[in-house]
Amino acid sequence: MRLLIAIPVHNEQKYVDGVLDKILTFHQDVLVVDDGSKDKTPQILDRRSDIQIIRHSTNLGYGQSLIDAFDYADRKGYDWVITMDCDEQHEPERIPDFIRAIQSDQYDLISGSRYLRPDAADDLPPGDRRSINATLTQILNDLFGFSLTDAFCGYKAHRVSANRRLKLTEAGYAFPMQLWPQVWAAELRLTEIPVRLIYNDPNRHFGGALDDANVRMQHYLDVLRRELSKVNDPGEREEPCKAQISCCCAP
Repeated sequence: MRLLIAIPVHNEQKYVDGVLDKILTFHQDVLVVDDGSKDKTPQILDRRSDIQIIRHSTNLGYGQSLIDAFDYADRKGYDWVITMDCDEQHEPERIPDFIRAIQSDQYDLISGSRYLRPDAADDLPPGDRRSINATLTQILNDLFGFSLTDAFCGYKAHRVSANRRLKLTEAGYAFPMQLWPQVWAAELRLTEIPVRLIYNDPNRHFGGALDDANVRMQHYLDVLRRELSKVNDPGEREEPCKAQISCCCAP
């Protein structure tokens, strides 16, 4: 079983070396997707010979970084990709948990959840992020019969052969709103495993209009609606699902 750990980065000079050093103590096949960093991140990465690198000359988006990592893993013959962030919000110590779930050979997508097993040591996320996550997680559960507790955690393990059945194109932060409908349509086998809820910097932001929680929520719902139009809706649930999404969009 060939496993790649893929890490999107954008202006992460503060964290990137330390995060990579720790990840490499758990697994040695690591890909960094530098999404047009303008700080010292590129120079820091250039000094390393123990990682693989994809570079975007401009910032293409978090989702595009994941898509490029999946394509890279497929071309290079990997069987699984674990995706994680580079801002110390995803603990490398959880990598063995993902590997154990992979080795069970029961799943196609293993998704980290920050809410599956609450811990007294968990950080408190900004209120709008938690409320948007909770609302959209519930919508996805109602639409597709999932039992998700965390729709937006980027700490995941993806089976490469299963990913070939998906057509992922969403380049930005709304990537999960395209992923989950396609996971349902492709009938991928899904599970969640607990990960820590860590927010080192509550002042981190999305950038541009998405910093407004209402705009961000509307954007996520727009992407979800678009994706629903592409997949085969379960007939008996079609109208209730659309009504529920419309209700959530109301001002």
